[in-house]
Amino acid sequence: MTTISRIHARQILDSRGNPTVEVDLELDDGTFGRSAVPSGASTGTHEALELRDGDKAIYLGKSVLKAIQNVNGPIADVLKGKSIADQRTIDQIMLDLDATPNKSSLGANAILAVSMAACRARAGVEHKPLWQSLADQFDVINPTLLPMPMMNVINGGQHADSGLSFQECMIIPTGIANFSDAIRAGSEIFHTLQSLLQDAGYTVSVGDEGGFAPQVKSGEEAFDFLLQAINRAGYTGKVQLGIDAAASEFYTDGKYDVDGKMMTSSELTDYYVSLCDTYPLVSIEDSHSEDDWDGFADLTAKIGAHRQLVGDDLLVTNVERIQKAIDAKTVNSVLIKLNQIGTVSETVDAITLAQAHNLTAVVSHRSGETEDTFIAHLAVGLRTGQIKTGSLSRTDRVCKYNQLLRIEEQLGDRAEFCSPF
Repeated sequence: MTTISRIHARQILDSRGNPTVEVDLELDDGTFGRSAVPSGASTGTHEALELRDGDKAIYLGKSVLKAIQNVNGPIADVLKGKSIADQRTIDQIMLDLDATPNKSSLGANAILAVSMAACRARAGVEHKPLWQSLADQFDVINPTLLPMPMMNVINGGQHADSGLSFQECMIIPTGIANFSDAIRAGSEIFHTLQSLLQDAGYTVSVGDEGGFAPQVKSGEEAFDFLLQAINRAGYTGKVQLGIDAAASEFYTDGKYDVDGKMMTSSELTDYYVSLCDTYPLVSIEDSHSEDDWDGFADLTAKIGAHRQLVGDDLLVTNVERIQKAIDAKTVNSVLIKLNQIGTVSETVDAITLAQAHNLTAVVSHRSGETEDTFIAHLAVGLRTGQIKTGSLSRTDRVCKYNQLLRIEEQLGDRAEFCSPF
């Protein structure tokens, strides 16, 4: 197998106009791979470290020149001449070089950009689509499952200034026959929702993830608008709802402030149960604060048999925390974000651990995204069956959907698409 001949990092901008790391990785036969890492707004405290410079005079402290120096210096030095054949070997070399529990020496953003670029370069050498190369690299059989898109069409929380506590209100096309028709349904509902909000006197500016950010008074009002849009677009019964509550963002001193209503952990659990009784709500992400393990376990005990309950800030794509959640029965689904853990192989380990214990795995973008479509390939290559990559606007979101449409076309009659709910 060919070897790594050159690694070069640069500072580019993400979808919020903040700096991030992009890496070019070249092999000795001229094959080339490029990847860029995203950044989150509501980040879990247990995530791997995103290294930023902190100099307020440059990009208000958010520049990533130190991470870039780490790529162009020590990471490039240790990887030049190494075989591209095995992803785990490449990732482990960088982990050993960093030698910290949370990648605070080199930065998870530096390490991940190189890890992803190596995957792309390997796919080029193999003359395979990236999704197929990932499947082969990690021994996944039949990478033919297109993921169910969970489309965040109303933004709140840290993703918008709407005042809505829930960070994401999503539509999920569970009753659609194939991926391309699911995207069509999402687009038609999105534009129908725009008309409904305008008719009701709301502004239709969009948040970080491309969804509308109306000044609605509650999650219930947001859900009512979504159901109206689904009905008017002709998809009643075929499209259901999901939320990312991102409860850590409205948790203070043991209480949860949900749209102005103060609740204890157990009261919040009962509130979610009531929402599920009223609305076709099939997936709830980060229902409780990131260290409220009892709150998660309580909700899972009450409705986990018939609702998807996803851990994001709780688990941060970390196998140790996922194993703890499995043992404590706190969730039945894991959100997967590459930059939470910092290498492709560790991300794959998180997915396979979840799948081995019958937990679903939802591959996810971040609120600060790039035009990189790696997660679309990851979702197919690892057969996760679900993806979150935002609404039906903004190129940083839509480019992932477009890549999945291309993959669906590549797969042809082999393409699978089914609801995990």
